[in-house]
Amino acid sequence: MRCRPGAFTGRVFKQALRGRGQAAFTLVELMVASALRSFVAMANYTEMNQRSQLALDKMSKEIRQARQLTAFSTNSLTFANADGNPLSFTYTPNTRRLERVSEGQTNTLLSDCDSLQFSIYQHTMKSNSFDCYDVVTVADARVIQMNWKSSRDILGKKATTESVQSAKIVIRNH
Repeated sequence: MRCRPGAFTGRVFKQALRGRGQAAFTLVELMVASALRSFVAMANYTEMNQRSQLALDKMSKEIRQARQLTAFSTNSLTFANADGNPLSFTYTPNTRRLERVSEGQTNTLLSDCDSLQFSIYQHTMKSNSFDCYDVVTVADARVIQMNWKSSRDILGKKATTESVQSAKIVIRNH
């Protein structure tokens, strides 16, 4: 049978469609599903970034007001706060949490954190750069640098924030 333009009209066209099967999605259904998936992913991403920013804001405020850094490791900081009481920020990789401990109370500042690293520096800037000199002792630390990356499952797949959260904070109340 030869096909000519316009041959798939009427009954022949309907039979051709029926033969393909009824289990397929329409273009509109695919577009709606794609839009919903994008909306869920964007809402989740936005919430994750807001939580990271809130944790950074809380830590920045308390670190700026601390008297001095008293203990340091790449995943833990302990300060003497403005009243002289201990204040700690500790990241635990197994639980993926950053916690604040002060006056016997533990608060989770950040969850779903894949990696976090603290670094400490003197306040003296290296010439022609914004970098600070490394410290000799913990007591010399005036600048705290934090870097972390968070992720969360979105529709069964791990989705990572597009950029690492990073900040340098100066201890001002020294």
